[in-house]
Amino acid sequence: MRVLIVEDEVDLAAMLAEGLRAEGMVCEVAHDGARALEMTAAAEYDVLLLDRNLPTLSGDAVCRALNAAGYPARILMLTAAGALADLVDGLGQGADDYLAKPFSYLELIARLRALGRRSPAGSSPTVLSRHGVSLDTVRRVAERDGRPLKLTPKELGVLELLLAADGAPMPTEQLRDSLWDAALDPATTAVRVTVHSLRRKLGDPPLITTDPGYGYRL
Repeated sequence: MRVLIVEDEVDLAAMLAEGLRAEGMVCEVAHDGARALEMTAAAEYDVLLLDRNLPTLSGDAVCRALNAAGYPARILMLTAAGALADLVDGLGQGADDYLAKPFSYLELIARLRALGRRSPAGSSPTVLSRHGVSLDTVRRVAERDGRPLKLTPKELGVLELLLAADGAPMPTEQLRDSLWDAALDPATTAVRVTVHSLRRKLGDPPLITTDPGYGYRL
């Protein structure tokens, strides 16, 4: 799941990004509303984590602009105001969900995952399976022939994309763009290393094949 964090508190934005990346999400950060609109014009995100009280261009204005443009991402609005009137007003701007600061990190993760499942890009089946391998995309657990697999968030992400491709080849660039931040050096071996580790954990007989110069398939 690709998330854009729009938060002007730099330390909070960095902390949120670090935490969400540890959960296997791809996160990018904007510190003001104008930058958020620039980034959404250039890329598609599944969910925006949008602070309502932004400098220059408010979260409300960003929300209205994205809805007017038909941008497909779901919007989780954050605010320091937790009164019912603020909740109603925030949802009235076009947000899909609303969370008052301070908030529980576990609740934030749960709400983001719920919104991700509702987004157009997140509308795949809850459980994916092929060749004895199954992945519960909600619980984020996988197994092969009934044997639990201890996978990292990135390995789970790669497995999910390979399963969703249903035997079709998955380009290396698509794996990188879907699961790693834009700042990742295209020359890095991160995708290859992750696929190698996933192969080892899946065990024998081998399931992941390489299409030289293109990518991987299950």
